[in-house]
Amino acid sequence: MPATKTTSAPKTIESKLARLGLRTDMDLVLHLPMRYEDETKVVSIRDACLRGLQTWQVEGVVVKNEITYKPRRQLLVQIADESGELQLRFMNYYGSQVKQMAEGVRIRARGELKHGFFGAEMVHPAYKVINEGAPLPTALTPVYPSGEGLSQTILRRAVTDAMKRIDWRDTLPNAFLSRLQLWDFEPSVRLLHYPPADVDEYALTERSHPAWTRMKFDELLAQQLSLKRAQRARREKGAPQLRAVGALSDAFLGALPFALTGAQQRVVKEIRADLVEGFPMQRLLQGDVGSGKTVVSALAAAQAIDSGYQAALMAPTEILAEQHFRKIAAWMEPLGVRVAWLTGSLKKKDKDAAKEVIESGEAHLVIGTHALIQDTVQFAKLGLVIVDEQHRFGVGQRLTLRNKGSDGLVPHQLMMSATPIPRTLAMTYYADLEVSVIDELPPGRSPIVTRAIDQNRRDEVIERVHAAAQEGRQVYWVCPLIEESEVLQLQTATETFETLAEALPDLVVGLVHGRMKPLEKQAIMDAFTAGDVHVLVATTVIEVGVDVPNASLMVIEHAERFGLSQLHQLRGRVGRGSAASVCLLLYQSPLGQVAKQRLLTMRETTDGFEIARRDLEIRGPGEFLGARQSGEAMLRFADLEADQWIVDKAREVAQYLLDNSERPEYMAIIDAHLTRWLGGREEFLRV
Repeated sequence: MPATKTTSAPKTIESKLARLGLRTDMDLVLHLPMRYEDETKVVSIRDACLRGLQTWQVEGVVVKNEITYKPRRQLLVQIADESGELQLRFMNYYGSQVKQMAEGVRIRARGELKHGFFGAEMVHPAYKVINEGAPLPTALTPVYPSGEGLSQTILRRAVTDAMKRIDWRDTLPNAFLSRLQLWDFEPSVRLLHYPPADVDEYALTERSHPAWTRMKFDELLAQQLSLKRAQRARREKGAPQLRAVGALSDAFLGALPFALTGAQQRVVKEIRADLVEGFPMQRLLQGDVGSGKTVVSALAAAQAIDSGYQAALMAPTEILAEQHFRKIAAWMEPLGVRVAWLTGSLKKKDKDAAKEVIESGEAHLVIGTHALIQDTVQFAKLGLVIVDEQHRFGVGQRLTLRNKGSDGLVPHQLMMSATPIPRTLAMTYYADLEVSVIDELPPGRSPIVTRAIDQNRRDEVIERVHAAAQEGRQVYWVCPLIEESEVLQLQTATETFETLAEALPDLVVGLVHGRMKPLEKQAIMDAFTAGDVHVLVATTVIEVGVDVPNASLMVIEHAERFGLSQLHQLRGRVGRGSAASVCLLLYQSPLGQVAKQRLLTMRETTDGFEIARRDLEIRGPGEFLGARQSGEAMLRFADLEADQWIVDKAREVAQYLLDNSERPEYMAIIDAHLTRWLGGREEFLRV
């Protein structure tokens, strides 16, 4: 069932459709409406005016058309039918619309009817010019997710045309459909694009209609098939067998100034067992903030080095990469391990020198940022790739690093995340990964008390900061990342820094933000780590990886602008020593419902897994997993919480099909289904 290209669309429209991910006819057919408009009925103007305050469709002849300039320039069009008159008001309009709605023209308009100062009116209604007696649609009108320059008319036409060209054959046999009590594919899709006027609108809107159930099942089945098949394909690939847990691993463990927790020991065992296999490990290491993931990853690297291979650790920011470098190099270099450092900000000479020791194999362990995945970086013998905060990297980036193995072998991959992923989500989105969890914090971590405080009490907070510093404690003051404007974000941090420096003249206040040069940034961080800076004003560059045990007070400004996982990550910068720690969430009232839920969650729990569960409830899986950053094929139709029963069925069917895939008829089902739902995008699910 080949995916036919949308070749009939004009080039500009084709490129706009492609930006929405609509490259083939099947993409268009599966671009399902987000809502519907009922244009199957017309009510009289009199009835609409009597009932008011909801959306109606009326029809009438234009009796007056004028442009007025009070209180601002606008187009007023009066239409009338036998029962009365109604005003249509357009604040933004084109000259062509003025001509289109000339007096005497018949118009069908649909919009919310309001009672304004001059009587009943619709503001910016949808309208069309019609002839008298023009037939009404017999189906609800679909409204599609759209993009810049793509009107609903263009999308509707593109979808309708694509539906004439595709192969409608069902990918699932009738026996499956009847056993699963699912509708056939074609009637499901046709109903969703053109619902008849008598359809159960509630079931359609709530996506509980049998047609929606079929779409959700198909989407989940494609995802599960792809992930499980990727897992099998991975097991057929060759990977270095890192069998040696030798002198370096033993010396490293012996040199650590602390004992591993039970959870760390369990996870190390799981990783070690994977690394000796002849197929690539693909393991996600989850652990709450401060649970000790770095030590576990360093032990995995030691096993690779003991076995004669190189290891690479990639982190999303220079600050985080540098934290890893300093910590791991301090552990490993005394044991004779050469640790190389590679980031985009290095001078050309230093970059070239780093690339040279990586390519020659002199560097046993390489730590850095995205710079590691450049084409010019060649490894002598890469055996293990460690990716920290893996959700912050695009799929393509993770794939590039994995492809840097040698001798046709694929390096083992260990991904780390301090954003715990709820079990349901992990089973569905990471069906091709093994998941390890460090569910225990090292002893001696102090509990963190969290309070939400209105911005109006800012002076009290500054007094508290002063008192903490007088007691010898250090303080973080975090300013928000304002997505719309880096400049504005910088200004917020700079202004806060100036305010605090003025209010606390006897303290040393430092400032760190994303636009500073790496060396400047590092100098401030070093001064803070050494205790020479009392208060560190920062943007979210300190979100992960910063470890200063003496810092016991965290102030997060405009906490309502942060997501739950970010708030939890930031809070994790304190509570790393033995002193009681406090996190103050400064918020600007009034708070929206979602912001209230977030701040309440932060006050109630410090458990990252519970926070992740609530975050999933608040945001849904697409947002939660960072679809925009990761580029992963997110679920468009299924809801993992509400549709758990469909998830379970899809998982079972995927397993059954793959278990029987040596039979040609089952292989044909798998191929047809994946082609229909994923086209050429399957590779991205395998990282």
